[in-house]
Amino acid sequence: MGVDRKNIPSVVERVRPVPLDAPVVAVHFLKETAVFVLGEEALVMAARDGEAQRVAAYGGAILSSASDGARVITGGDDGKIVSTGADGKNETLATDAKRRWIDHVAVGPSGAVAWSAGKQAVVRASKGGEKTLEVVSTVGALAFAPKGMRLAVAHYNGATLWFPNAKADPDTLEWKGSHLGAKFSPDGRFLVTSMQEPMLHGWRLDDRKDMRMSGYASRVRSIDWTADGKWLATAGSNQIVLWPFGGKDGPMGKQPQLRAPADKQAEVVACHPKQGVVAVGFADGLVLLVRTDDGAEILGKKPGDAPVTALAWSASGKLLAFGTESGEAGILNLA
Repeated sequence: MGVDRKNIPSVVERVRPVPLDAPVVAVHFLKETAVFVLGEEALVMAARDGEAQRVAAYGGAILSSASDGARVITGGDDGKIVSTGADGKNETLATDAKRRWIDHVAVGPSGAVAWSAGKQAVVRASKGGEKTLEVVSTVGALAFAPKGMRLAVAHYNGATLWFPNAKADPDTLEWKGSHLGAKFSPDGRFLVTSMQEPMLHGWRLDDRKDMRMSGYASRVRSIDWTADGKWLATAGSNQIVLWPFGGKDGPMGKQPQLRAPADKQAEVVACHPKQGVVAVGFADGLVLLVRTDDGAEILGKKPGDAPVTALAWSASGKLLAFGTESGEAGILNLA
């Protein structure tokens, strides 16, 4: 029996369509300009007012992207790490000596950038100078801690915590399996990884306490913390799964809250930067805005012909951009 949403509030009429001709793999905001990362060759920049601008970045596939709000960093199958500013200008920050694929990129404090190729993770400070770390297997994900120059490198059988500017050896957090995503909590107390199996794993960093979060229908490809850090919103099920992180023990011994049950799987989540609201995109193209405390819903996009693959809020929380596997994209104006 399908979920009936005929009577929920809708803001679909506030969506500005952005014409694209390729699948969207990510979207970021540079102030009020949405930057849609396409699977091949280019970014499309759509200012709040004005026509969309296509910016060529690579000759091949774009494999990874990240943003600090001032620029978008992308990695490609040509071994290049490229920075694109709000003016649409590109700068090649580095090129892998062996032209290996740049599988992951991350942005950190004070303009630092990290990327990975194979088993190697590289950190480049804003003033130049690179530090390299090799881990036990192909890097699965990169994430900077919210404070200080500390990088988490996810890989097979755990994650490595690395201070690139310190002489001390990196610290390894162990848990069997393949770790393919990583995110620090906003206060830096927890690190959570998504795994090849349909589960998440977390560590409380002060005592390395393990946290196992399971019960998903498939691999969890999208996680995001709420602005207050009290909840970790996750996809990977036919609803939003919210794990509690408000207490000192995180989700240990607690059950998650479930929001926005749907007929299809939740593919991507994005938490509002200021309020207790989660945007969620589903495999049938549906986008909902969901309030965390009571589950109240607003329709942001009707179902379409392809899964939602990208969601992002502007820093003000007034704009929400979405993109799909078929190239359908738009910007929802909530101002």
